[in-house]
Amino acid sequence: PPPTIIWLTTTPVSCFIKAHRHGAEKKKTHYYSFISPHSDRKTGEYSHSECPFNHRYHFCLIFQNICGDSVLLDHCSAIRGVINNIAGFGGDPSKVQRSAGSACVGYHVISPGSNGLFQKAVMQNGVPTTPWASLSLEETWNRARKLGSLLGCSDPAELEACLQQVDVNQLATMQFGVMGPGFGGYPFIPVVDGVFLPDTIEALMTSESLRKKEVLLGLNRDEGTYFLIYGVPGFDLGESLITKKQFLYGIDLIFPGGSEIEDVLMSEYINPASLKNPAVYREALIRMVTDTTFNCPVQGYAQISGKPFLYHFLHRSSVNPWPEWMGVMHGYEIEFVFGRPLIPSLGYTEEEVEMSKRFMKHWANFARTGNPGVDGDTWPMFSPENMEYVTLDTNLPKKKMKLRASQCVFWNSLILPGNITKRQESHFLTREVT
Repeated sequence: PPPTIIWLTTTPVSCFIKAHRHGAEKKKTHYYSFISPHSDRKTGEYSHSECPFNHRYHFCLIFQNICGDSVLLDHCSAIRGVINNIAGFGGDPSKVQRSAGSACVGYHVISPGSNGLFQKAVMQNGVPTTPWASLSLEETWNRARKLGSLLGCSDPAELEACLQQVDVNQLATMQFGVMGPGFGGYPFIPVVDGVFLPDTIEALMTSESLRKKEVLLGLNRDEGTYFLIYGVPGFDLGESLITKKQFLYGIDLIFPGGSEIEDVLMSEYINPASLKNPAVYREALIRMVTDTTFNCPVQGYAQISGKPFLYHFLHRSSVNPWPEWMGVMHGYEIEFVFGRPLIPSLGYTEEEVEMSKRFMKHWANFARTGNPGVDGDTWPMFSPENMEYVTLDTNLPKKKMKLRASQCVFWNSLILPGNITKRQESHFLTREVT
């Protein structure tokens, strides 16, 4: 029987709210009809309602009857359901993989409660150590009390019972009022709850008691653009040619305390010879956000994973409706993984059709064998010494090493309050580039 990949939907309410605010419709990403016939694998979806009590970035309150990380626990039940029933659909219950909801998948890899439920993991564009993937219990509780105040539940002793009486749509809308000024993030995200996460993320990631797994993980070239357009003044659906003043404001917004070392950041990300280029400050912020929230944490996670295989996606879809400057955006590899270009009426190029077929082979071969290489070409395993990765675009995959490693070493050398914390820094790449 073919192996099974469980796909977690990844779109929280905030994506829809922001997309409509900017006049752009968030694309649908459920393209399962092409997966099985083209790759010999079964694909199942676990979906959850989009409210603070039960969506991907879940309501992590610690009450008597409401524990933190409830959706991650729901995932465990869903995985068990797949294992118990997939044979009836022609799948192999002994070969179950997890994919998408990328940071959530990473949490399942390190959780003692779910690590043993699946054999391999696919993590597209995020890991538990990214700045937006977790909160302290103290901050979560502060946000819960603030949400209660916004909804007329101001008595902490009655907060649990009161919130349970609030309309779910009102909860979903009002949750975003708990966040202070700043860049990106979601109101309620995983915490160390003592159940699903019995220890700190750092301790669980290095635990010898958890089974090390094959992990396929990676990022897109321009991950940061999708978030800049929502959170930084000067970025919009136009060309977003921000000024130096807007650039410096963006630094302080994204990296609290960054204004104190703005000269160091400019020296790392801006070539003086490029200052006449009107896009220089825009591109610098794109690279900063991509490095600090995706590239460096993803590679740091790969360093301590069991058998990691890293990719770097470089192709901008020919039918992408967003502005050209946004490049290879966050989440826009999904349409190729699920075979959307194989629908002729959608207008993808022939090169994209072939690339999508190759993507499905990579993912399916990883599910079957533990190595995403295809057609006799082995995909090199990422190692801390050589930092191997593979580029994915319309050309044949290329094997490379040390993806922006010097920038990750640079960020690891900095200590900034707020966004870039010591905990997050500890999982950036730490080896010097030779």
